[in-house]
Amino acid sequence: MNTEEDTQGLRKILDFTRLISLFILAIHFYISCYQAFEHWGWTAALTDRVVLNIAKTGLFTGMFKAKLAALLFLCISLLGLKGKKDEKIQRNSIVAYLASGLLVYLVSVLVFYLPCNVPVVAALYIALSVCGYLLVLTGGTWLSRLIKNNLQADVFNSENETFPQEERLLENEHSFNLPTVYNLKGKTRDGWINCVNPYRSVLVAGSGGAGKTYFVIRHIMDQQIKKGFSMFIYDFKFDDLTRMAYNKLLKYQDNYKVKPAFYIINFEDLNRTHRCNPLDPGSMEDIADAAEASRTNMLKIDISQIGESGDTFFSASDSAYLVFLVIGIVGYFTVPNVANYIVHAGGGNAILQKVNSLVVGGGRSAMNATGAAGGMAADAMGNAYRKMRGGEVSDGNDYMKDKIAGGKNG
Repeated sequence: MNTEEDTQGLRKILDFTRLISLFILAIHFYISCYQAFEHWGWTAALTDRVVLNIAKTGLFTGMFKAKLAALLFLCISLLGLKGKKDEKIQRNSIVAYLASGLLVYLVSVLVFYLPCNVPVVAALYIALSVCGYLLVLTGGTWLSRLIKNNLQADVFNSENETFPQEERLLENEHSFNLPTVYNLKGKTRDGWINCVNPYRSVLVAGSGGAGKTYFVIRHIMDQQIKKGFSMFIYDFKFDDLTRMAYNKLLKYQDNYKVKPAFYIINFEDLNRTHRCNPLDPGSMEDIADAAEASRTNMLKIDISQIGESGDTFFSASDSAYLVFLVIGIVGYFTVPNVANYIVHAGGGNAILQKVNSLVVGGGRSAMNATGAAGGMAADAMGNAYRKMRGGEVSDGNDYMKDKIAGGKNG
């Protein structure tokens, strides 16, 4: 960081360099125009001896050597000059001052060929040389005040607001990397967005047509499938992402230690879909799992009602009825079987009446029932009846496990 003392020291050095330039130019004038100075009475014996000793250095032989040395020291003094920036100063003006100054400064030696007396020639030579010197000094000073960035061409200062971005490719076995192109000081450069830990979750947000799939999703799919990951993809615009994922899987299937399978669940086109069972007995261990699966499937019937009525949209009797169908009557852990029973039972109010009668009857008959039938009635129907009435519910795990085991084995 530049301190005030450093700035003042630099300024003194620049001023001293400029004084050296003026001193060399003054000695040059005294030697080259000595007859005119003698005519004006501006000479002295002491001055002559000092100038004579300086002239022995060889710097003042000829007309151009001393002038070029003075010009060199002037340019050195202008290198470290920091002037106040001015938007009105233009490059053309600076070039005009420097070019005209150099021309007048160097061509002034032609004055000695004029058919005039010595004092007039000397005065013209000194005047033209000083004029050229001042023009060069002015042009150099303005050069330090020139604003390099054209503010009129960048009124919003966009170029100065650019900054360096990550250009390294940082990869690991879990990462995904998105290629980028950015602008830095008017130059287009390539970069990378490195997500080295995607397990911390990634949110991709944007309006329709913003390019989420093109710039982000397709790169993630390509790189993660290439690295041997499994994927669960929700294809809103079927079959765009599905086709892409399938082609990538065919391309990189040799990267997997275990050859992966490709499944599609399509509720709109049943000719192009695999089948799944949301009531799979393998996912149920007790009656609580069956109740949760039943409740989840019922909520999916009309998902819009959840926002209006919350989780209480479906009554306890509805959930108990579906559990009853799954484990008590139908005996098959599939949605079509349950739906088929509901349809053939009459639907609507008829269903509710039949269920209520079955549940109540089962609960009463379970009082004296024994064996597997009693366990089924007590667990499936009696518990549902008690639950709806607010009573205690007995443990139905034994029957549920037997039923599941039967479903698995059957």
